[in-house]
Amino acid sequence: MKTQFDIKELLATIQSNDRTILGIDGLSRSGKTTFVEQLRESLKREKIDHHIFHIDDHIVERNQRYHTGFEEWYEYFYLQWDVHWLRENFFRKMKQDKEINLPFYDPHTDTRDCRTITLPQSGLIIVEGVFLQRKEWADFYHHLIFLDCPREKRFMREAETAKQKRDKFENRYWKAEDYYMNTFHPWESADIVLKT
Repeated sequence: MKTQFDIKELLATIQSNDRTILGIDGLSRSGKTTFVEQLRESLKREKIDHHIFHIDDHIVERNQRYHTGFEEWYEYFYLQWDVHWLRENFFRKMKQDKEINLPFYDPHTDTRDCRTITLPQSGLIIVEGVFLQRKEWADFYHHLIFLDCPREKRFMREAETAKQKRDKFENRYWKAEDYYMNTFHPWESADIVLKT
């Protein structure tokens, strides 16, 4: 496991006629989106075809993940996404299909609409999000980077309105994160662990 990221090393692994799948894993507010935006700029400069997926774009409607009768952390970890559907219809297909159809969640209307995404024939496919190394998804990446950031530092990055609901973090998000870290040990499976 490495603790430094060199874009040139990553670019060297991208085969000219193949797709490379890169996972950017990390807990909430660990800096994943910022890291991916910087990576996107490098890929544009190098003229490398790429597509970026944010796993949070593919969550399910609220009634499937809130007030289900399960504990809040369980809802967040196990019910936030249709994990098995994504395995079969997203992760499995992104390695070689030309197009994939995915539901995109709209938080304003609490609905999902299906969109067809055309994937580059070769280049880099980036999947960014939390819990990417859960057992159902872990075997689909060629490379995986885990962004490691202390909980309190991540909490300070939250909006002030979100910070007012600390009990939600303690009961929903942090318990799920603890479960993920203690069950899947994502830093051990990652090719690179970056402190953020």
